[in-house]
Amino acid sequence: MQCAQPAVLTRIALPAILTATMPHDELMIRVHGLSKHFRTLSKREGLAGSFKDLFSRNYTLVKAVDEISMEIRRGEVVGFIGPNGAGKSTTIKMLSGVLKPTRGEISCNGVVPFRNRKRYVKNIGVVFGQRSQLWWDLPVIESFKLLRAIYEIDPTEYKENLDLFTEIVNLDKLFLTPVRNLSLGQRMICDIAASFLHNPEIIFLDEPSIGLDIAVRSKVREIIGKLNRIKKTTILITSHDTADIEVLCPRVILIDKGKVLYDGELQRFNRLFGSYRTLRLDLGEGETGALGSIAARLRERFPGEDSVQTRKEESGWVEVTVNQETAPLLDVLNLIMSSFPVKDIQIQEMNLGDVIKKIYNGAVI
Repeated sequence: MQCAQPAVLTRIALPAILTATMPHDELMIRVHGLSKHFRTLSKREGLAGSFKDLFSRNYTLVKAVDEISMEIRRGEVVGFIGPNGAGKSTTIKMLSGVLKPTRGEISCNGVVPFRNRKRYVKNIGVVFGQRSQLWWDLPVIESFKLLRAIYEIDPTEYKENLDLFTEIVNLDKLFLTPVRNLSLGQRMICDIAASFLHNPEIIFLDEPSIGLDIAVRSKVREIIGKLNRIKKTTILITSHDTADIEVLCPRVILIDKGKVLYDGELQRFNRLFGSYRTLRLDLGEGETGALGSIAARLRERFPGEDSVQTRKEESGWVEVTVNQETAPLLDVLNLIMSSFPVKDIQIQEMNLGDVIKKIYNGAVI
């Protein structure tokens, strides 16, 4: 994907969510002009190049996060989305105090994370994908006891939280099981419970459902949603699973190449891009030239510039992207099925990469 010109980004990017009427003490996360840059070594080729690298090194500046700003209120659940390499995990690591920003302002619950990390981490919870915070050889309950000691959790509060986890997901059935014997889904549920154990003000969830099957993903979403409603915890979620975002997050922040492209309501985001569907058509051997005919028929029936777009995949399938607001999916299907010999058909929602491409091509959001 080509880099967008600054003028395009300026035209399409939304301003930050309005906070003029927001009480000062309700803002849990404040980020302004936050950047994180890394220097990477550009190695020369061959033996001669390696020899030159010993005396003269070429470095490339990588802007993992580039001047992002956002504000998140107490109790909000916000989806932080974008393609691989967009800067999501780097941002989470700065917000959790693991990384120090190159420049910019950052405040979480009134604390600058990288300056007051010991004090700060007592009031946050973090789940990084499949990296567990539980002790591998200990039963789950023993890990919880160790976390209770580390966070100095009040005994009454600790028992109340264990009872709550048991009520929501029957967690007591896993208490005596060593962590190494848990399935991936069971371990993820225990990790999420552990992140809520000390009643943190803010929780960062980085790909909480990665690698899980559908049933366990649903259970993970259930526990996150219920704990947020009960405890009013501020939660920032990164996920490539759009269902995580749709179920849990009333607001989304979309970033790419370290910059914020969209910050606003999920409903508005879905209105703009949720109407798109992609049809993948297998026309069989000998029908590879049908793409032009399909495109012509669709343009004739649905003349809008953004109504229907077609392209041929390397696999030989034909891909048709449909904007249902101007080209109803059923009408497109009927036209194709009645006019062309389709062997197989698949219907897909528009993926995040396609959304970003549309934004770069000038979609006004």
